[in-house]
Amino acid sequence: MINIKHLTPKTDKKANMKQQKSTLILGIGNYLMGDEGIGVHVANILEKNNPFEGVDILDGGTGGFHLLEYFEKYEHVILVDATLDGNIPGTIRQIKPRFAKDFPPAMSTHDIGLKDMICAMQILGNIPEIDLFVVSIESIQQQGIELTPEIEAVVPAVIERIRELLQKNIETVQLSLSETAELLAV
Repeated sequence: MINIKHLTPKTDKKANMKQQKSTLILGIGNYLMGDEGIGVHVANILEKNNPFEGVDILDGGTGGFHLLEYFEKYEHVILVDATLDGNIPGTIRQIKPRFAKDFPPAMSTHDIGLKDMICAMQILGNIPEIDLFVVSIESIQQQGIELTPEIEAVVPAVIERIRELLQKNIETVQLSLSETAELLAV
């Protein structure tokens, strides 16, 4: 299920201009299936009070190929999703997938769409930098919008890991700019 109202990124004068390094935080999952919706829960929390300047946040639901335009639009996409990888529920891992095979072997109910979309982007030669935060879940629960206590407890840690990644990226860009300035001064 795609939450249509969230499929339009925030727009303002700055957003209409192509930024040097535009970033999208994309929460993936089925909000109606308990822990499987962890990515959507994270996106919704961040969307209420976006603490990241110059970063768009999107509740991608289980969008699959419907999200292709967002992968084409942004230079950096941070995905948050659930995985059925057999790890202890609540385990958070950061992955930098470049190919479909780089995704965890057992993501949640929509993984075929995400993997296929990455393959399509490879064929088109237009794949952004991707950071994937996966949260291990025990199972896909039947209907319900609440996260289990184990998964709800790691939501702040996921947000903190995203903040740390964004801060590191800012520092890297600043370092690159200062190195460029030094080269130009020589």
